Amino acid sequence: MSSRLELDELRERIGAGDVDTVLVAFPDLQGRLMGKRVTGHYFLDHVVDSEGIEACNYLLAVDVEMTPVPGYQFANWEQGYGDMKAVPDFATLRPVPWLEKTAIVLCDLVDVETATPVEVSPRRILQRQVERAAAAGYTVMCGSELEFFLFRDSYEDAAAKGYAGLEPHSPVIEDYHVLQTTRDEYLIRAIRNAMDASAVPVEFSKGEAGRGQHEINLEYADALEMADRHVIYKNGAKEIASLAGRSITFMAKYSMDAVGSSCHVHSSVWNGDGTTSLMWTDDGPHHLSDVFRGWLGGLLATGRELAWLFAPSVNSYKRYQPESWAPTALAWGRDNRTCGFRVVGHGGGFRVESRLPGADVNPYLAFAATIAGGLHGIEHGLDPGAPYDGNAYAGEDLERVPETLVDAIGELERSEVAVKAFGSDVHEHLVNTARQEWAGFNRVVTDWERRRNFEQF
Repeated sequence: MSSRLELDELRERIGAGDVDTVLVAFPDLQGRLMGKRVTGHYFLDHVVDSEGIEACNYLLAVDVEMTPVPGYQFANWEQGYGDMKAVPDFATLRPVPWLEKTAIVLCDLVDVETATPVEVSPRRILQRQVERAAAAGYTVMCGSELEFFLFRDSYEDAAAKGYAGLEPHSPVIEDYHVLQTTRDEYLIRAIRNAMDASAVPVEFSKGEAGRGQHEINLEYADALEMADRHVIYKNGAKEIASLAGRSITFMAKYSMDAVGSSCHVHSSVWNGDGTTSLMWTDDGPHHLSDVFRGWLGGLLATGRELAWLFAPSVNSYKRYQPESWAPTALAWGRDNRTCGFRVVGHGGGFRVESRLPGADVNPYLAFAATIAGGLHGIEHGLDPGAPYDGNAYAGEDLERVPETLVDAIGELERSEVAVKAFGSDVHEHLVNTARQEWAGFNRVVTDWERRRNFEQF
C-alpha cells in the first residue's frame, strides 16, 4: 500500500521524470472532481508558490450536465461568472497509479481578491461542521460504503444505446458470491489495488444484491479525510472501468427491476484528539453512551429536514422501496437492516450506520449533514428512544423518509437546523441546487410518459 506523497518527494519524482502531470482538483456540488491537469514543472514553479490555480466560479452553480442554472447569489450571469482560486491542500497529495506519471492534490476554494474561503463549496461546508465538532471537543469518524453496477458495455456503447438494454457483468445476483466475483476479479482487483496504491486504503470487496453489483469498502477515517478518499475512489473506479472498456454506474436506482445502490455512512464520535471513541458504555441501555444517545437522537430528529443532503436527485427517491434493502423508516435498530439507522459494533467500534444515502450522494454534504444532525442532538439532549425490533418497512407508526424530491425540498427549505449549522447563505445555495434539480426534471419528457400516454390519450 502506498503512502501519501510529500511535496519534496513530488519534486524528486518530477525531476526524475517519474511524474509529469499533477491533477489539481476540487469537488463540485454533485461530488465530482473538477480542476486542471498541470504539467509537473509548472506545478512546482507556479502553482505551489502562488498557492493555487484559478477556475470559473460557475462550477459551483451548474447542474449535473454542466448547465449554468439560475437562482444562485454566489455566481450568476449578472455578476459575469468570475474566477475563484483553488488552493492545494498538500495533505491530500497522492499518486494516481492507474494514470501514467500522474499525481493528484485536492484543493480548497477561496475568493481571488480576498483569499477568504468560498463558504458554499462542498469541502468548506464539511470543514465548517468539523470545526463545530472540534469546538465542542469532538472528532467525528466516518466510513462510506459505496455500491455500484458493473456492465460489459463501454461508456461509449452505453451512451449509444441511450443507457438502455445494458448487459450486467453478471447474469446472476452475486451477493457474497465467490465464483461469480472471480469472473469480475480482473477489474475489481484492479480497482482495489489502485486505491491502495493511491493511499486510499481498502478493506475488502464483495458482490452485492444485484446482477453485476459490487461494493468496495474503504477504511474509515476522520470525516474530511474520508470524504476525500470517497471522491478519489469514485472517480478512479469509473476511470479504471473506462480504461478496461467497461462501464459502472453509481446511480441510486439505475433500474426499477434491480435493487438500488447505497452509500451507507458509518459515523462515530471520538474525543478531541481522535484517540478514544465516546460511543460505548458498559452501563447504559443498549450500551449507548450519553454522547451516542444524543448523536443518534439528532440523526433521527433531522432525518427528514436534511434528507436532500443524503438524496440529492430525482432518481435518489426511487431507491426507497419496501423490502429493497433501502430504508423507508426513520427508526433505529440494533443490527436491523430494515431501519434507516442501524447500530453495529461494540467497544471502540461501536457506531451508527445511516442507510439513507444512495451511491449518488456527495460525501462532503452527507457527512456535513450527519455532523450537523448529530451535534444538534447532543446539544439538545435528544433521546432516540428504544430500538425498533422487527420489520420497520411494515411499522405503522414510524416516521418515513421523504417520498419524493419535492418533499425533501420543502423539508430543507423549512429547516432551522440547516440554517443554524450551515449559515443562511449556504442554506439558500443548497436549497436552490435542489430546486434546480426538480426544475430540470420538469423540462424533460421521459420514456415512461411516452409509453404510458402515446396511445392512451
